[in-house]
Amino acid sequence: MQRVLFHETVFGPIHSRRLGISLGINLLPNDGKVCTFDCLYCEAGYNAQGAGTTGLPPREKVAAELEAKLSSMKENNEQLDVITFSGNGEPTIHPSFKEIIDDTIALRDRYFPEVKISVLTNSTQLADRDDVIEALLKVDNPIAKLDSAIPATLSILDRPRHPLYTPSIAATGIKRLGDKVIIQTMLLRGTAANLEPIDNTTPAEVDALVNLIREINPRGVMLYSIDRATPCTTLTRVSREDMLQIARRMEAAGIKNVTVN
Repeated sequence: MQRVLFHETVFGPIHSRRLGISLGINLLPNDGKVCTFDCLYCEAGYNAQGAGTTGLPPREKVAAELEAKLSSMKENNEQLDVITFSGNGEPTIHPSFKEIIDDTIALRDRYFPEVKISVLTNSTQLADRDDVIEALLKVDNPIAKLDSAIPATLSILDRPRHPLYTPSIAATGIKRLGDKVIIQTMLLRGTAANLEPIDNTTPAEVDALVNLIREINPRGVMLYSIDRATPCTTLTRVSREDMLQIARRMEAAGIKNVTVN
């Protein structure tokens, strides 16, 4: 079974194809996965591997480890573009997420004031969690997942833990972030474990996604495809040319700042 990638609370820096030189923060267990999605393509593996034994890192541990790393990087004149919340699951489910964001902003301002703070969220907490929205509005790049505007496709691809979660609910939450939000969409093809076909690049899929993204009116859209091994091995990467065609379709519809990674 494919297992979690991140075994530290603060990890890297690594080179992110979308964000640059990124120092990662994992607010989930270091030896297990906790997420409100169970995506077929998740590089951290399926939720079935369990939550592990380490638990969610306390706010104080996150701040202490982040300060130690930033201080060391500053002393050694290391380059840094962004501090990114990602890790072994959904970062916004941490009960101290808002306070951790406040700590991170303060530490960023002290050591690397020019560095951006990004949060990669699957959008499941946005509709109902005022504290999460308040925190995300403080960061430079709130990056929200929207893999499909068609309910059946989202259900197959992202496998939300809440059975009634839909693209409409996702959009309702994402719109609460206003024009600060960036949409992130994974494009792929293949079959699920039960051999059900998956392709969120068809004309019908793209048309529906374009319409929903126009309704959200984000600051930008990031399109990307598979870059690492996936727990579902019957998925295939979408070519850059195909992604560029989708990007051009979005731009023609008036969607701003569409990038392909």
